[in-house]
Amino acid sequence: MKIAFIGLGNMGGGMAANLVKAGHEVNAFDLSEEALATARDNGCTPFTDAAEAVMGVEAVVTMLPNGQIVKSVYEGSVIGKAPDGAVFVDCSTIDVATARDVIIRSIDAGYDMVDAPVSGGIAAANGGTLTFMVGGTDTAFRRAEAVLNAMGKAVIHAGDAGAGQTAKICNNMLLAISMIGTAEAMKMAEKLGLDPQKFYEISSQSSGYCWSLNAYTPMPGVGVESPADKDYQGGFATGLMLKDLRLAMEAAQTADASIPLGRHAGELYEQFAKDNAGLDFSAIIKTL
Repeated sequence: MKIAFIGLGNMGGGMAANLVKAGHEVNAFDLSEEALATARDNGCTPFTDAAEAVMGVEAVVTMLPNGQIVKSVYEGSVIGKAPDGAVFVDCSTIDVATARDVIIRSIDAGYDMVDAPVSGGIAAANGGTLTFMVGGTDTAFRRAEAVLNAMGKAVIHAGDAGAGQTAKICNNMLLAISMIGTAEAMKMAEKLGLDPQKFYEISSQSSGYCWSLNAYTPMPGVGVESPADKDYQGGFATGLMLKDLRLAMEAAQTADASIPLGRHAGELYEQFAKDNAGLDFSAIIKTL
């Protein structure tokens, strides 16, 4: 399949490379010359114009920073530029309203489109083991699935347009809350004189079991290897977690949903991100 990939950042670069490994022909676009050079080394055909990159393709995949940019790229360089009948797959994490709006505009123009935000981080993007949460029609999902399978280990149809974004922000809000709770419990146990490793061994096999503790332990030298053991470098940046929490709070307001813990988590990450946006989100344990 001939695919255009727009947005070759920390996540997109690896995702585009995996499409090539799966046998697809990939036209790659990014504003960064360095990213384009890397894409070329990975077997993609680099383009300096997004509208040119989408010409003659069967699918367009985007991985972009925010909703405003997603809307601008689709309206200015994708819709009406890609061949009739192409399928669009937006893997960015953006607000639900913009995701739905762009999908509706694409459908009205004769295209199939899904929102397909990801879970898994940079390592999973490079390794092709991402999880995709997909929103769109059954037809659009089936067409997008063929593209997404080359980049992930799980492709889940969450529902109609925007459902992928809803799943992503709700999941990451839960993750933020869980990480803060895990960090609090570990530090409290330590200050009460309990060996952190012993706490991990007990809690990870009892009712405290959770992903933040068992698979992403926030304290260095305890439990499984995680960004905590690399001075909180790599992993999922605090700045990105804060972005998702802001999206969650915005969505909660429009849906009149009560999220007291989500809002408090947002406040804590808002403060922590001022000087630590580049650190892994588990580094919030440093504040305790």
